[in-house]
This record gives sequence, structure tokens and C-alpha cells, in this order.
Amino acid sequence: MAKSKSFFFKLVKPFKIKSSKESQDEELEQIAAQEQKIFKFETLVSATRNFHTDNKLGQGGYGPVFKGKLDDGREIAVKKLSQSSKQGKKEFINEAKLLARVQHRNVVNLLGYCGIPEKLLVYEYVVNESLDKLLFSKFLPTSCTNYIMTLIIYKNRDVLDWKRRYDIIRGVARGLLYLHEDSHDRIIHRDIKASNILLDEKWIPKIADFGMARLYPEDQTHINTRVAGTNGYMAPEYVMHGTLSVKADVYSFGVLILELISGQKNSSFDLDPECQSLLEWAYKLYKKGKSLEILESKLASSADPDQVSVCIQIGLLCTQSDPQQRPAMRSVVLMLTKKPGTLDEPNRPGIPGTRYRRSRRPATSSSTAVTSVASSSHSSTVTTTSTTMVTGTTYRSDFVAPHSHSGSSTTTSATGSSGDGGSHSVPCQKSRDPGFVYSRSDPHGKRIMEIQD
Repeated sequence: MAKSKSFFFKLVKPFKIKSSKESQDEELEQIAAQEQKIFKFETLVSATRNFHTDNKLGQGGYGPVFKGKLDDGREIAVKKLSQSSKQGKKEFINEAKLLARVQHRNVVNLLGYCGIPEKLLVYEYVVNESLDKLLFSKFLPTSCTNYIMTLIIYKNRDVLDWKRRYDIIRGVARGLLYLHEDSHDRIIHRDIKASNILLDEKWIPKIADFGMARLYPEDQTHINTRVAGTNGYMAPEYVMHGTLSVKADVYSFGVLILELISGQKNSSFDLDPECQSLLEWAYKLYKKGKSLEILESKLASSADPDQVSVCIQIGLLCTQSDPQQRPAMRSVVLMLTKKPGTLDEPNRPGIPGTRYRRSRRPATSSSTAVTSVASSSHSSTVTTTSTTMVTGTTYRSDFVAPHSHSGSSTTTSATGSSGDGGSHSVPCQKSRDPGFVYSRSDPHGKRIMEIQD
């Protein structure tokens, strides 16, 4: 391996941080070029046995991931960019750039890259794979291409006792705190979920997949970006208004906490017919004083009731509908050391698709908002594209976006990709109450968006 400055400079040159000055962008590119290592393509072909299917670990947002072993004995994970993916190329460059200077025990370590003849990112191999495969193994299909891996997953699921789950919660919290406040560049991950949490041989959690992450500059409050994420983890203000801040990550983290405690997926929750999501169910039991019933039954003997109660309360606080009411990650890390009864009382959690009152000031000094709405000074039309790039689920944001010009006639269209590859534009009514967003097809505001598979 040899260090290369020119290649990586060319690699990241097309990528622009829209909210940063060009000189700052160039400086980041040069630093990234100095810190990254080049791997020869032949080396990675040999390490992965020519990207053999038996070495395939999974499918990432922009291509497959393979396990490999270098000549020096180190095990690696190699992300391969799909040649046909234009969006994947942007994510590839984005991930390479953002991880170039990130070093934390709870964030996956990028070892280097390869650019010719194919674009590859090389990471440390995290032996216990992703959290979702262990936590949600009961949701795995019976027909799995890798039978041996399936047996390992089912066997390892039992190792996720309460202590390990609690340690995972604390580790992810520290990793997010680092990204939001302590790294050289503040970063919003935008896709915190169980499948993006990797576990090493000591079960230490590592945040992975930075393809959709965004820089969060201290000197600017807004950047233009489209809504992107995974069903069940996205904050309501981000889905419905396109407002992105670090509090969107906090919301996703809150969902993850409740999934770890219950062993249930928020996006496919069906334990209680009266509750449309895990969040609603958890809040219902919390208000009845039955928080411990949220805990997965198999954990009852190993769990610390005080820790469980505190974590449930933190999960609900992190998923508040108003982002200002969600704690910053520094506060979350501190809360995890507290006793029950010492935390604030949570309100009903925010759930995309239900009526949601937006704060007059969605940003505070501790959480400056990043708005992902493209607008024109010559037009009152706002267009928002809402697409999940990981799961393939497409969202049609059928809502009225608040407009800054009071008293004026506002026309809003929401454009999304349809399942057949086409697109559609949906005219929306003017909001009757500027504090609320209403679905065009549901004047009572109980359904804000439509999910298309």
C-alpha cells in the first residue's frame, strides 16, 4: 500500500459541500488525500477471493460488501461501488470524505480505498456483523442463501442479554456525541438504525454506513439536501417539513433504544392492534406505569429494572415530536448514568404520518436547523423529493409545506418516484392553520404521507 494524494483529490473533487466555502472544501479534500491509503485492486481481489459470493457480507446502499483477508492477516470489509449507480457514486465519495478524519471506538474505521479499475472502500472487519441480524433474527426468511451464517445468527441472538444491549445503547450514544460535537467536522448521520450498527469481537458497537451523512457547519444554519432515510427511523419534522438537524439523529437513536429493549421492529410493529408503532405502544405502557412490560420477556432475568426504566424514558424523550424537546447527545450520555425519577417527563412521541404541530422556532442554539427545501425567490412553489435510498421504499410526501410569506397564496407540490419508475406531482391545499400540516386526502391531518412499496 502507498499513500496517494492525487487520486483521492480527483475522487472527491466532484463532491461539493454546498454550505461550505470552496476554499474550505478544497482544504478538506487535500487533508483527506493525505490521510487515506490506496489499496491495489489486485490486493483486494486476492483478499476477497475475487469477490466470491461466499465472502459476501451483504448489500449496502450503493453496492455489495465483501469480507477479505490481507496478506498480513488483517481481516477487512470491502464495499464495492455498483457501476450502474449514479447516486451510489455520490454516496461513495461522501462516505470516503466524511470518514477520512473520523476516529472513534464507536465509529467504523475506514482503512483506505481503491479507485482503478473499480471504486472500493476498505474498512476494518467487524466480526459480529450488524445488530439487526442478531436483534431481529426471528424476522429472517426461512430460505437464506447462507445457511451457515443463518445458524450463527440464531445462535448468537441469545448473547444479546440485557448487559450487552445496555452497553450497545451507551456505545452508540457516545459515537453520536462524537459525530455531533467532538469530531473535527460536525456530522449528521441521517440513517441511524439497527442494520447500521456493527458489533466487534468484544460486542463494542460501531456506527457504520455514512453514505447519506451530511456535514453540519458551525458557521451556517442551512444546507440544501433531499429527504432520505429509512422507514421507522426518520424524525417527523424531517419527513414532513424537510428540516434536518442533529435532532433527527437523536430521534433515530430513540427508536433504536426502544427496539433494543423490546426486540421489536418499529417499522413492522404488530403486538397491539390499537398502536400503529412501537413508539406509541411504549408510550401507552409508560403512561400506565407498566414500562417493564416493554422489555423483551427473555431478558427479564438478566435485566436491571432501574436501567430499563431509565432507557425507556430516554427513548421516549429522544422521540418527542418537537425536536427542541429532544435532548442533545451529550445530555443523553449523562442521562444514562441517572436513576429513575430524575429525568424529564416525556410527552407523546412524534410519529410521521400523524398530526404534528411544528414549533415556531424549530432550531435552538444547541440545535441549528438544516432545511432541506429548495425554493426560488421568483416562485411560491416548493418541491421536496422524499426517497429512501436504503430500503427501496418510496415516500410520497402529500403535505402542505409551511411558507415564509404570510398572507400570500401558496402552492406546494410534492414530487416523488413511483413504483414503476415514473414520477408524479401532487398539488396540495393551503394549510388552514400555519402550525399544522394537513394531508390533501385527509383534511383532519391524521394521515400526512403515503408509503408505496
